[in-house]
Amino acid sequence: MTTNSKRAGISGFAVATALILSSPAFAEMIDYKAELKGGSEVPATTSKATGTLAAIFDTATKKLTWKGSYTGLSGEATAAHFHGPAELGKNAGVALPISSAKSPMDGSATLTDAQAADLAAGKWYVNVHTATNKDGEIRGQLLKGK
Repeated sequence: MTTNSKRAGISGFAVATALILSSPAFAEMIDYKAELKGGSEVPATTSKATGTLAAIFDTATKKLTWKGSYTGLSGEATAAHFHGPAELGKNAGVALPISSAKSPMDGSATLTDAQAADLAAGKWYVNVHTATNKDGEIRGQLLKGK
């Protein structure tokens, strides 16, 4: 094998390896879950409502997909959002609206790099609002795990 042939072979191998390593096949799918309740609101509400939201984040496409439900609200939900960045027990602005607050709720969105970093750091929470509890009736921190 000539030197040029060896170089071409090594270069081809390097390019193929780079393509394989950057492939979406190596994307990680991360599960998140939130338990929604009035006691998690800041400040806490006396609501007896409860709910859950499960989400999956695709690290390659940065797509977050979610499904959630709740029962027992004081009235009809007026809005639902993902809020952040905020640690547990802290408040933050809306990071991502949930298009329909009606239970069950589901949807998906592509996150920015900053949003993805806040989500991975546990700094997002889910909030469901009602007319009685305009700042939120039930809330849950979105945390990794099943």
